[in-house]
Amino acid sequence: MPPSAEVPQNPKGGAVSIRELKRSFGQVKALDGVSLEIAAGEFFALLGPSGCGKTTLLRILAGLDHADFGKVLLDGQELIAPAHERPINTVFQSYALFPHLSVKENVAFGLRMKKRPADEIARRVETILKLVEVTALAERKPSEISGGQRQRVALARALINEPQVLLLDEPLAAVDQKLRKQLQSELKALQLRLGLTFIYVTHDQEEALSLSDRLAVLNHGTVEQVGSPRDVYEHPRTRFVAEFIGNCNFFKAEITEAGALTSFGLVPVVTSKRGKATIYFRPERVVIGTDGFAADVIELTFVGAEAMLTVQCGSDVLKVATREKFEVGQKVFINIPSDAIGVF
Repeated sequence: MPPSAEVPQNPKGGAVSIRELKRSFGQVKALDGVSLEIAAGEFFALLGPSGCGKTTLLRILAGLDHADFGKVLLDGQELIAPAHERPINTVFQSYALFPHLSVKENVAFGLRMKKRPADEIARRVETILKLVEVTALAERKPSEISGGQRQRVALARALINEPQVLLLDEPLAAVDQKLRKQLQSELKALQLRLGLTFIYVTHDQEEALSLSDRLAVLNHGTVEQVGSPRDVYEHPRTRFVAEFIGNCNFFKAEITEAGALTSFGLVPVVTSKRGKATIYFRPERVVIGTDGFAADVIELTFVGAEAMLTVQCGSDVLKVATREKFEVGQKVFINIPSDAIGVF
């Protein structure tokens, strides 16, 4: 962002407390007792598959829907005002820009509805257009700019009202992958600069991990886990979280004092559990060396700079991420560090 751009005053507060929210649509429980604490100035992601309840939760926060039970507090005060009176703005996946208005007019729309003085509107529009780097597009219509530019305009229109909380409903879903990476970086930098509370809905695991300070994984209207991206990725509390975020190997094992007995041998594991269990570990934690468990490469998939190997080890098949070169049919030896293994 250009250093010369004037940044709107950072509003105080923005802490969100979500308490036991329940919302049903007929027999479908969209939210089933969801509770979350989101700190002021935090970039918080709501992550989960379609139908998990994340968009319903966002709509309740915005005042566009209501809960059947539970409440939402902003800085300790219950949110009961209608949507247009809440210090919360939303950036939608569709951008929802008025096609007949110019970029400048779209951004100014909220202030005009509040009947702000013309000179104040002009000054704040100029400031926010600089902030999101679309000043040169001010006189164009939404149909005359790209998807990435429309996303910036939608962001400007939400920010110009100086909300305490900004809700983002998969705002980058409509742009291509390369531009998406660029906009992710810009969005995170903007959030840090403004110090606003961002609540970001996405089904993209990589996006949630790279952008958020903390995230909540939702599934069937309930919260599976809350934590930092690293904690949730490295220490999933449920099998659903382990499967949903990234790739993961799962194996049935017999846990003894000596370790986890699998079809391919005894694996070292740190746990107090004993008996039948499921062990799991990430493909990138598997080490290929000169000794260990013998395995055969049965499939090879290139994923950018690294390859994902599928190897047959004993009667089990597992995934291994590596930057080394291997061929299908090649014999390898694998090791799994004890600190890489979790137990369910």
